[in-house]
Amino acid sequence: MQVSLISIAQKYAVEKSNVGFFSTTTLEDIKASNSKSASIFNTSTSEIVFSIPISEFEFDKSLMKEHFNEKYMETEKYPKAKFQGSINGFDPAKSGSQIITASGKLTMHGITKEVEIPGAMEVKNNRIEAGAKFIVKLADYQITIPQLMWQNIADQVEVTLTFTYKPL
Repeated sequence: MQVSLISIAQKYAVEKSNVGFFSTTTLEDIKASNSKSASIFNTSTSEIVFSIPISEFEFDKSLMKEHFNEKYMETEKYPKAKFQGSINGFDPAKSGSQIITASGKLTMHGITKEVEIPGAMEVKNNRIEAGAKFIVKLADYQITIPQLMWQNIADQVEVTLTFTYKPL
């Protein structure tokens, strides 16, 4: 019985999440955020998985959300972005912020790529706080920008993730 209790305590689920992205062009900055992501992190195996529902991104302008979902991300066809991999450099027994790297497969817009995402993790009040910031190039995931919109949409976006995990 005690063995199963130990393995349960090693798995953490997202309690709070925020995924945002930002891009800038000469005409307009575009930013959006999403607090509906799901994630599981297993501290004993270092495995991590997260899923981001694309349609849950919120924009300042409703038209931006509509274009994002229909023209660029094709959300009906590709409803989620997913990451599956492992965390390198995190020790749940250590205090203080730890520099980590998440290595694995990022799937977006139907395309899967091997990625390494730099970030930081910290144990606080029986929770694990995780954060990362990285660049996604739209062409890598076959997200195309219509010729008429090239000045409005950047060819890459900065993605910021913050997750707070609680024990399962």
